Amino acid sequence: MKIFAVILCIFIAEIAIIVISEFRRPQRALAWICITFCCPPLGLLFYYFLGRDYWQERKLGKRCVSLLREIRAHVAGKIHRVKNAADTGNPEFEGRKELLHLLSGLSDSPITNHNTCQVLSSAQEAYKLMLEAMEHALEHIHIEFYIFRDDGIGRQFQEIMIRKARQGVRVRLLCDGLGSHKLSRGFVNTLKSAGVQVHFFLPPLTSLLGGRFNYRNHRKILVVDGLTGFTGGMNVGDDYLGKDPKMGFWRDTHLRLEGDSVYHLQYVFLKDWRLAAGDTMSHPRFFPVHNCSGPDGVQMVASGPDGAIDVTQEMYFASLCAAKRRIWITSPYFIPDPTICRALKNAVLSGVDVRIIIPAKPDNKLVYYASLSYLENLQDAGVKFYRYTKGFMHAKVMVIDNLLATVGSANLDMRSFYSNFELTAVLLRPEAVAGLAEDFEEDLKHSEYIDPQKFRERGNNVKLIQGLCQLLSPLL
Repeated sequence: MKIFAVILCIFIAEIAIIVISEFRRPQRALAWICITFCCPPLGLLFYYFLGRDYWQERKLGKRCVSLLREIRAHVAGKIHRVKNAADTGNPEFEGRKELLHLLSGLSDSPITNHNTCQVLSSAQEAYKLMLEAMEHALEHIHIEFYIFRDDGIGRQFQEIMIRKARQGVRVRLLCDGLGSHKLSRGFVNTLKSAGVQVHFFLPPLTSLLGGRFNYRNHRKILVVDGLTGFTGGMNVGDDYLGKDPKMGFWRDTHLRLEGDSVYHLQYVFLKDWRLAAGDTMSHPRFFPVHNCSGPDGVQMVASGPDGAIDVTQEMYFASLCAAKRRIWITSPYFIPDPTICRALKNAVLSGVDVRIIIPAKPDNKLVYYASLSYLENLQDAGVKFYRYTKGFMHAKVMVIDNLLATVGSANLDMRSFYSNFELTAVLLRPEAVAGLAEDFEEDLKHSEYIDPQKFRERGNNVKLIQGLCQLLSPLL
C-alpha cells in the first residue's frame, strides 16, 4: 500500500512539473501527461531529455544581443526600410497599416525594399545557381542546412567548398546535429583538412544530455560574400533532385536574393554560428555595400525557441486574419495549433477562398496521420484540401490575396512554430506574389481534391489512429 502511495505521489509530482513547465502551451502539456500516464516511471525522464521547454534556456538568445548591436552599426545607413504602405510598392497595403506595423515589429529584421528576389521552383535550378554563386565567391561562403547529405549533390558542394577554401576564401559550414547525423566523419574531415570550418548545431548526444534534443535548427541558408543569398525549403541531397526511388519527384520552393535582405540572412547565420561554434563574428566585410536597387519588398522572419515571442506563428496568424479573397498554402506537414485553426475557419466563413495542398505520399507516416486528423473539422467549415500526387510536396508556401506571400523553412505545424529554429521570407511585391500563385495553380493540376464526404466515411480504426496521432501531434 505504501509503495502504491509513493508511486502515486511521484506520478502527481511528474504531472505538476509538466503542467508548470508547459503553462504556455496546454496542448503539449496534455500530450506529455498522456505519455507519463502510459509509462509513469519514465515519463519525467523522457520529458527532461526530449521535451523540456527551451524557455529556461532563452539566455542563449541574450548572448547575441551584443552581436545584433554590432551588426546594426555595420548596416546603419545601408538599408532601406519600408516605413509605410507606399514604400512596399504594393497597392494592396493601402489601408493595411496595422498589418504592416505588426510585421515590422515581429523580429530583428526590418522590411526592406531594395531587393531582387528570384523564385526557384525546382532543386535542379536552385542547386545550379547556388553552385555558380559559390564558384564566384571572393571573400567568404556561409552555408547552413538542416540536412546535408554525403551523396552526388553533396559532393558537388564539397568540391567547391574545398577549392574555394584553398583559394583563400573563408568557408563555413553549419549543419543541424540531428538532421545531418548521417554525414560521415570522412566527409567532414576532408572539408576540415582543406580549411573549411565545420560545426554542428546541437549534436545529438550533447543536446540529449542537455535536455534540448527536441529543438532543431531547420533553417536553410547560403550567403556568398554578403551580397548574394539563398533560403527556402531545400536541403542538400539527391532526394531533392528526385533520385530517391521511394519518394520520386520532389516539389520544393527556394529563393535567390540580392540586396538588403541578404544582410539579415547573414545576421541569422552569424547568430547560429555563435551558438554552435562559440565564435562571435561581426566584421564589416560581412555586410558590404551593395548596388542592388531592385523593387522587391522583403522581410526575413527568423524564429526559434529562444525567442521572447513565437514569431513565425504570429506572422502566419496575422497574415491569415488579413486575407480578404484567398489563402493558398502548401505544406508537407500540417499540424496547426488552435489559433491557426480558428483563423482558417474564420477566413473561409468570411468568404475567403482557402485551399491547402499536402502530400499524397508521406515521408513520415506518424506526422502524416496527425495531419489528416485535422482535416475533417476544417473541411466542415469549408476549407478545401488537396493531395499532391506527382511526387512529394515539400514546399512551404503561403499566398495571401495579392498582398503577400511567404517562402521558407517553416511548416504549418506546431514544431515549426515553437520548437525549431526557422527562417521565412515574406515577399510583398505583387509580381512575386502572383508568380507564387501561378506555381500553386500548377501544383493543383497535379493534386487530387479530398472530398469531405468520402473522407468522413473512413474506417473507425483509421479515425482511432489519426486521433491518437493528433493527441501526440504537439510533440511531432
